[in-house]
Amino acid sequence: MNIHFLKALLLVLLFPLIAGCNNHPSTSHTMIKETYANPGVLDTATFGAGCFWCTEAVYEQLNGVISVTPGYSGGTTANPTYRDVCSGLTGHAEVAQIIYDTTKISFSELLEVFWTAHDPTTLNRQGGDRGTQYRSVIFYHNENQHSLATEYKNKLNKEKAFPDPVITEISPLKIFYKAEDYHMAYYDKNGNAPYCQMVIDPKVDKIRKVFKDKLKK
Repeated sequence: MNIHFLKALLLVLLFPLIAGCNNHPSTSHTMIKETYANPGVLDTATFGAGCFWCTEAVYEQLNGVISVTPGYSGGTTANPTYRDVCSGLTGHAEVAQIIYDTTKISFSELLEVFWTAHDPTTLNRQGGDRGTQYRSVIFYHNENQHSLATEYKNKLNKEKAFPDPVITEISPLKIFYKAEDYHMAYYDKNGNAPYCQMVIDPKVDKIRKVFKDKLKK
């Protein structure tokens, strides 16, 4: 049976749970201020927030984001395939690698979107997507990102921004493996697919409402 059909079927059965995970408290009041340290320089961020189709679609909405590439990171298997990662045995998470213009959007702003776009309090699960490959994770590229991500996470927990503690993993990026070509721009190419309509649409709609001032024109 096709893996995408199974995924869609599972989501139909678990739709109430998925919908519930979209009702997150606002994290805008917890924004960590950041100075634009490298004006005019492109920088890279790597986030795992469940299925990378969702993460890619969310960040593609933002002004200042140059590109978003789905891929795999955080595991031990070299050159993993999608099937490998879906087994849950590689240690890799589905992630999106984001290239952004620091004169238009900061890492802290990307973090604000990250905390808002998914549920960072559930272990190895986002809605109906279950397994370590769907864990909430920030793979930092430098100590500045490490510091900002840790500070933001701690502040969210201190202020009890979510009903449960934020358990997002914060780890150094060791290697990023680009996903197969058919994952690229998945939402744009498959917007009528059940998964896109049931799971990705609500996330994109939420981000477009909450971050109106940060959207691409």
